[in-house]
Amino acid sequence: MVAAAVEVAAEAGEAGTYTGDMARTLSAVVAKVGARIAGEAEISGFSSGWREAVAQVGQPRPEPAGAHVVPMRPEGDGGP
Repeated sequence: MVAAAVEVAAEAGEAGTYTGDMARTLSAVVAKVGARIAGEAEISGFSSGWREAVAQVGQPRPEPAGAHVVPMRPEGDGGP
């Protein structure tokens, strides 16, 4: 979408017809589409994450196979 808007702007610039109104219009289109994409991605991500969380309710916690816990220390605390 953004690439198409840039292409339109470039072609208009080459033709000498690029105006401030065109810039504002293309910017508004890109912003509106971007907002819609972001909103849909957020809703979709939330609902799929919610389904995963609900599916895990009541399930036994899996044992990590061969996991090794390594304590993290902030730098400069005198640890090894």
